[in-house]
Amino acid sequence: MSHTNVPPHCAPPPARHGGSILADQLALLGVQKIFCVPGESFLALLDGLHDQRDTIEVITCRHEAGASNMADAYAKLTGKPGICAVTRGPGATNASNGIHTAFQDSTPLILLIGQVSRDARDREAFQEIDYSKMFGDMAKWVAQIDDVRRIPEYISRAWHVAQAGRPGPVVLALPEDVLSDLAEIPDLRPQPVTKASPTVEAIMELGALIEKAERPLLVVGGPSWSAQSAREAMDFASRTGLPVATSFRCQDYVDNRHENYVGVIGIGPIPELRQRIMEDVDLLIGVGPRFGEMTTQGYSLLDIPNPQMCFVHVHPGADELNTVYAADLAITSAPDTFWQATHAIGNGNGVTKWAQWRAQQRSDYEAFSVPVDGPGRLNMSEIVGHLSTTLPDDAIFANGAGNNTGWVHRFHQYRGYRTQLAPTSGSMGYGVPAAIAASLAEPDRAVVCISGDGCFLMTAQELATAKKYATKVIFMVVNNSMYGTIRMHQERHFPGRIIATELTNPDFVAYANAFGIAAEKVEATDAFPAALQRARDSNTNYLIELIVDPEALTPTQTLSAARAQGEAQQS
Repeated sequence: MSHTNVPPHCAPPPARHGGSILADQLALLGVQKIFCVPGESFLALLDGLHDQRDTIEVITCRHEAGASNMADAYAKLTGKPGICAVTRGPGATNASNGIHTAFQDSTPLILLIGQVSRDARDREAFQEIDYSKMFGDMAKWVAQIDDVRRIPEYISRAWHVAQAGRPGPVVLALPEDVLSDLAEIPDLRPQPVTKASPTVEAIMELGALIEKAERPLLVVGGPSWSAQSAREAMDFASRTGLPVATSFRCQDYVDNRHENYVGVIGIGPIPELRQRIMEDVDLLIGVGPRFGEMTTQGYSLLDIPNPQMCFVHVHPGADELNTVYAADLAITSAPDTFWQATHAIGNGNGVTKWAQWRAQQRSDYEAFSVPVDGPGRLNMSEIVGHLSTTLPDDAIFANGAGNNTGWVHRFHQYRGYRTQLAPTSGSMGYGVPAAIAASLAEPDRAVVCISGDGCFLMTAQELATAKKYATKVIFMVVNNSMYGTIRMHQERHFPGRIIATELTNPDFVAYANAFGIAAEKVEATDAFPAALQRARDSNTNYLIELIVDPEALTPTQTLSAARAQGEAQQS
């Protein structure tokens, strides 16, 4: 009996140390970049990567938080696990920022941590940490490789776990003596990741629910999407007539110019959209999002456990279904297999039946996107509006956390999949490393990083990485000399009692210049277009400092108004 599908037995490669074995497996899996801060605990891995330097580029970062966030952003853009390598102890704790982001964002990522030798374990050796305890609540799988011969097994498993179901980070500890051990073992054989698909019955039931609905809403977001998934989603919405919203920081899943797009649900949503979800929608179809706290505005949009409307929830991770919100129809499926299956659903008469329902929401979105007046000489809504109309459709916008992001999310129209890099975890400092990773992954695309002054300085040392690897990022620092979001909440809850939120900033232009990066300061709206053009013409990294009046707290509220709100609540 022949086994034609079984490859012939091959003699194992010659003896290699564990670091070489690991590097070789990563190359076989198609890894092209590794983000790291080098450490003595994984010198053998670095040596193995030296042999793979024509296949895998090692990006040397200046802080492990920057490295792990670059890996997260790179994974978002490529759809494959981002790889980050750091040393034990302080290196791992610094990198945990990106691991938490990847967990909440459902990003496939593998963190490789150098570890103390096996004979020193459990002695509180130099920089020793039990990583299963440290990362147990923020990673899908945490393991330590204690046998050099099992490296291919562990890496193969990590690669699949990171991508399967609800994607997320995997952490592998690598004892330095394991990385130095020699072994003659065969390499892994890459295999495709298994994807869940909807049943025929589920698709038929979904079609029936859509046919019956009077005021439906489709919400897209979450993990495991692709450009093809995004196209098929909008094709489905177009032919069925469904209005489409996006979950928090997934605005780029839909061309915001499409007539079916009605806005994002999350922080600072369109008031009319919020009201419709709470009071009018009779069928809510969620494809991908978990409907977490940010998307549901503190779990206020939907009743728990049973939403106030018929609720269909599609998610690649079965464990995510029927957790907070019980679905009338729960479908375990990856986005691409789901959208392919929806070809079986007829067009129906939704294009005409829901025309007014859809047009009203679209009109609300368009009105909400018009720039607004604000205090000071520099108007952020007009700045973002100029960016939106000037930059190419495939320009990538990266941001971290802070009130400054409200202007980007409201006044920029995302026009292509993976043009938005923003953490759903709200992690400050994400924008700078994410933008650098984006430029490394997509060197021919325009990349803009918009950061508040507080957010920028958390990872600003990575400008050295941007310079070293000749990326092309336009860094925009929104400088209002305070932690704006915290100040806002401070004024609303403890008006006038200001502490810990005022900032003394460096000269950001001089700071960028110190890294060899050109920069300029913009203090008025009408000066911005010329500055942006100079940045684009430079064809390299460029920093623009935007001086914003502290009163310009959000697009809808001044600092004084926030304080008045707090005072009124206390009276």
